[in-house]
Amino acid sequence: MQNNLNTNRLLLDPIGLSDADFVLELVNLPDWVKYIGERQVHSLEAAKDYISKMTNNSKIKYWVVKLKEDRTAIGVVTFIKRDYLQHHDVGFAFLPNYRKQGYAYEATVAVIDDVKRNRLSHTHILATALEDNVKSIKLLEKLGFQFDTEIWVEDAGLLLYSLAIDKPRLEV
Repeated sequence: MQNNLNTNRLLLDPIGLSDADFVLELVNLPDWVKYIGERQVHSLEAAKDYISKMTNNSKIKYWVVKLKEDRTAIGVVTFIKRDYLQHHDVGFAFLPNYRKQGYAYEATVAVIDDVKRNRLSHTHILATALEDNVKSIKLLEKLGFQFDTEIWVEDAGLLLYSLAIDKPRLEV
């Protein structure tokens, strides 16, 4: 089971079936579909199935990011071991009204710091982005990720970024 995490402004709760409405909204955003991919989640039942697949896979850690003040779900941060990557990768997606406010940075730092504290066998965290996903790339660089190489997955070129987690992290 994964940990609940928190920062000064945010709660990061493991995803659960009660998050189905939020997931349905998030995975159908145009930016999600463009940069992450179509998930064929177009009903509440499909959202619950999607969540079940996430929670029943030991390679996937999936947090719903919520505002501390009222528990409004605003985004997600993931930590996934993908078959085509040597190390786990971190990902993030936020609702449009909650972008450009530092929430994605704050939540991702919390996940990276949790990995450092509790998963000592990890030496690196990876992240991928499409070349035209400039906002995500800027955030990865702000988090300390360095461009590594370009990889091809299912006919899509992805920029691969790496972060050595033995380096000190900023606390939020």
